[in-house]
Amino acid sequence: MSATLFQQLLHAAFRQDLSTAVASADLHAYQDLERAAPREQGFRFERLRLLVAMSLMRALADLGDHDESRQVQQVLQRALTARSIEQIDATITKEAKHFERLYTDLYVNEEGEQLLHLFERTLDADTMPAMDAVIQEAAELVDELDFDAPHEDDED
Repeated sequence: MSATLFQQLLHAAFRQDLSTAVASADLHAYQDLERAAPREQGFRFERLRLLVAMSLMRALADLGDHDESRQVQQVLQRALTARSIEQIDATITKEAKHFERLYTDLYVNEEGEQLLHLFERTLDADTMPAMDAVIQEAAELVDELDFDAPHEDDED
């Protein structure tokens, strides 16, 4: 069930850009984790975490036209190309400034706050049950978002 929710989250967050933003193999990251040998599970879990975090950042960026969220999404996307947990960590550490700027001068509405909260929970999740809970909540929230609503700047 969570594999299906994971795919729903990706589809809802990336919508028409899914095929260009996410490699087709990454659509099966949840199943890859479930089938991974014990020595590969840590790496597969990190890839799943990156994809969930990317989805949340994409939704936040699209919801409020937030450039810092796009930059964090791009860092996460670069980290997704890593071949080991160490390479993922190195990519994230090298680009830490983007994560620090994510919360600077950020005005978000209630939905944006929920996305940021789920993003934080994604980064903190260290078990599959915790990640499954985030995926479920994220899939439900992103599916309900109105990306076509006018942004605050658009109303002027």
